[in-house]
Amino acid sequence: MNYILEGFLTAIQLLIRGDAETYSAVTATLQVSGYSMTASLTFGIPLGFLLGYFTFRGKKQIRLIVDTMLALPTVFIGLLIYAFLSNKGPLGNMGLLFSLPGIAFGQTLLALPIVVALSATAVESMDQHLRVTLISLGANRRQLFFSSLWEIRYAILAASLTAYGRVMTEVGISMMVGGNIKWHTRTITTAIALETNKGLFGMGIALGVVLMLIAFIVNLSVSFLRKRY
Repeated sequence: MNYILEGFLTAIQLLIRGDAETYSAVTATLQVSGYSMTASLTFGIPLGFLLGYFTFRGKKQIRLIVDTMLALPTVFIGLLIYAFLSNKGPLGNMGLLFSLPGIAFGQTLLALPIVVALSATAVESMDQHLRVTLISLGANRRQLFFSSLWEIRYAILAASLTAYGRVMTEVGISMMVGGNIKWHTRTITTAIALETNKGLFGMGIALGVVLMLIAFIVNLSVSFLRKRY
């Protein structure tokens, strides 16, 4: 058990000293997760609202596809994105392979079904009289959309947290699409896997502590917002 204690002590030293390699992985992770979550929420919330609010032909089939995508393995998504972004793929000329935007592209596909599915479920659980009340008050489509979202804001926050947690902890997409390139595309999770395999437990624990700290700060911020609003 001594090596575990030594690992924690090394982790504290690395974090306090501001180890460049450690903080490089942290910065890459924050950038990639920021890109992917921005895209996922921008497209996922409106799509989830449409899927949950309206009744149309093929809705059950679309919902089945979205729910199925919740269970897609990250390595499978990484394989698909790699095939599309490689030189032989249809998007190979964009130069996104082995780059942070390329990883964000894959992580967006990972988070998007979560946001869509949970948002749709929240809309379906909304008070059915709300729409009638808003329309009777003269609300237009835009006001109807935002008023409905405000009613399910806590469910939207929960969906965002769930998606963020999935993005922050995935390894397959970052490893396959990013290539785990040091100082460039190495994220916290890929660095933990690499350093642990090399026997450098201190670096792995340090990055793990940072990952937990990020999760704690995000959850604390959401808790503050819930109390505030």
